[in-house]
Amino acid sequence: MDTQARKIALITGGSRGLGRNTAENLARKGVDVVITYHSQADAAQTVVAEIEAEGGKAVALQLDTSATATFDGFAARLKDALRDIWGRDSFDFLVNNAGTGFHKPIAETSEEDFDALVAIHLKGVFFLTQKLLPLIADGGRIINLSSGLARFAMAGTAAYAMMKGGIEVFTRSLAKELGPRGITANTVAPGAIATDFNGGRLRDNPDMQRMVGQVTALGRPGVADDIGPMIASLLSEDNRWINAQRIEVSGGMFI
Repeated sequence: MDTQARKIALITGGSRGLGRNTAENLARKGVDVVITYHSQADAAQTVVAEIEAEGGKAVALQLDTSATATFDGFAARLKDALRDIWGRDSFDFLVNNAGTGFHKPIAETSEEDFDALVAIHLKGVFFLTQKLLPLIADGGRIINLSSGLARFAMAGTAAYAMMKGGIEVFTRSLAKELGPRGITANTVAPGAIATDFNGGRLRDNPDMQRMVGQVTALGRPGVADDIGPMIASLLSEDNRWINAQRIEVSGGMFI
């Protein structure tokens, strides 16, 4: 595949977990990537180096997705990277993946807790996407990460799940408004995944892993490699007619 033919994906939170796995799997399919990181610059550069070692192009840019005042500066840096590395003024795929975990009962969730979730998971996603719309090529794709928790309920997840429910509504509106540009928008909703997300709460707790396995048709928690390849597949031309959909990737959790 020549450089001009290669697609470019921007993945927020691409230095670790699902974002990193998605970047690596897209690169294996011939897609170049821009990843963002909040504070783990070394981890982000490791992802870039791995992709470059396999013949792809990648760049890492710092971004705090809760700090909307920085989005103009980020967009400018992204424009520079697109021009300098790819000779382009647009990219093709936006994957809004960056986020934080949260687990508290409703009675213990403070207004400060709630506002922090809104800043990252709702306001940040909305206004970052808005800022980047002029840079997304016509015919491009947007994928927003949701959660199985937007469908089923578990104690201690109300505030976080509310954010993801909002993202699913936002995604349908994106699909409607961007249809004239040929841009699709879909939601990917992972189930319980054993990564460092939420402080490794599932990854490091055998009892929780057993519980998740018992309520999942395939009998185990998910891992990052259950999600990244699926997102890479969704962004392929084989799935160009999928639009405005919520696609849960949970191994059949709580069915």
